[in-house]
Amino acid sequence: MENLDFKYHPEVNDDYLCPDIMVVCDRKQPKGGSYSGVPRFIAETLSPSTAKRDKAEKMAIYEASGVEEYWIVSPQGAVEIYYLENGKYVLNQSYLLQDDEEEDDYNAKTVISLKAFPHIRMNLEDIFEGIKEL
Repeated sequence: MENLDFKYHPEVNDDYLCPDIMVVCDRKQPKGGSYSGVPRFIAETLSPSTAKRDKAEKMAIYEASGVEEYWIVSPQGAVEIYYLENGKYVLNQSYLLQDDEEEDDYNAKTVISLKAFPHIRMNLEDIFEGIKEL
C-alpha cells in the first residue's frame, strides 16, 4: 500500500508518521489510509531535510512502539540495521556500499535479508540501484 500512515498511539490521539517502507502483517488494522497496529519492519531513506528526524525522533517512536526491525538507508550508500532487543534498538549490521570490484572491500553482492522474513533478500547493490551521488 502506498502512503499508509502509522498511527503509533491511536488510543491516546491521532499522531501519525508516514514511513518510507513498512511491513505489516495484521490485515485488520489498516483502515482508511492508516495503520494502528505494530509494523514488523520499517525503513526510512535519509535526505538532508529528514536525516535528524529519522535518526532521532522517528527512531525513538518506532522503538517505543515495538517495531522489531528498523533500517536507515542513506542515498550515499549506507544501510544501518537495528533490531529491537529488550525494548531498545541495537545496531546489528551496518554497511557502506563499495561497488568497485577492484577494491578489497567490494561488497555490492552482499545479501541482506529481513530478520522476520528471511526469504525477503536483496543484494546491497540492489538497494541503491539507480541512485547517483550528487
